[in-house]
Amino acid sequence: VNGLQARTFGVWTLLSSVIRCLCAIDIRNRTLYYITLFTFFLALVHFLSEVFIYHTAALTIGVMAPLMVASFSILGMLIGLQYLEVEELSQNKKKN
Repeated sequence: VNGLQARTFGVWTLLSSVIRCLCAIDIRNRTLYYITLFTFFLALVHFLSEVFIYHTAALTIGVMAPLMVASFSILGMLIGLQYLEVEELSQNKKKN
């Protein structure tokens, strides 16, 4: 890994963190919710490809931790998405 790759990965991690924090602040923003969900999918695919396709990372705790965080976050966000849709429907009924 050279310095450029390390800085690029650092900026990507920072950007993902900012997006996830903004979603936590405004959880009902559907566009932001989908973007946040996509960041977790992107992280999952990235780490899985490094382990199983490119063989540049071993399946150690350092790689397993982000895989588990991304997987559980995707699962939680997909479950949460159903509640957001139900809440949105109930709010639309109240308006009518």
